[in-house]
Amino acid sequence: MPSLELEQEFLAQGYRLIAGVDEAGRGAWAGPVIAAAVILPLDKPQVLKELTESGVNDSKQLSARQRERLYRLIRERAVAVGMGGVSARFIDRDGILKATRKAMQRAISILPTPPEALLIDAVDLSSLVPLPQKFLPFGDSRSLSIAAASIVAKVSRDAFMAQLDALYPGYDFARHKGYGTRRHREALECIGASELHRRSFRPVAKLLA
Repeated sequence: MPSLELEQEFLAQGYRLIAGVDEAGRGAWAGPVIAAAVILPLDKPQVLKELTESGVNDSKQLSARQRERLYRLIRERAVAVGMGGVSARFIDRDGILKATRKAMQRAISILPTPPEALLIDAVDLSSLVPLPQKFLPFGDSRSLSIAAASIVAKVSRDAFMAQLDALYPGYDFARHKGYGTRRHREALECIGASELHRRSFRPVAKLLA
């Protein structure tokens, strides 16, 4: 389960506003990559206890219902939340890693309360964001702040893909959210790719060949 150990290391250095940063949609075949930045109230032990006991965790370890409940709690309790997205067209042009970094940078830049330090899931942002930062693999299962960001990013992206389902019928985006399921593969084979599809991704390119 995520803890506050990494946050405590920054707190010991005098930083108080620490943003956890994570993304959703990096491996999807269609749709944007969306990042979230979340600053938790690290000076409020009761709120942190509430978040921990409520089950804030890596979004991949939670059900959709759990994520929805925790999303609302995080939005209510967080000091600040920022969101940033990058389109499939950007991903095809510049690659998924650069797109992920750009989405994270945008999420951080629109935080209404500017952070003093960053905890990031697996992505080095030092070239884009001049703040003290730690990036680590599986950060969403180690840091409460990153776990909170992973939930916000996942719920927000899932909701966006569900909205896009009505605009792009036939792909079943509301169900698979753009990921590579059998139903998604069958839709690509039958009706081809939409403007939401990442044509640079090998599975999509192979199906369109």
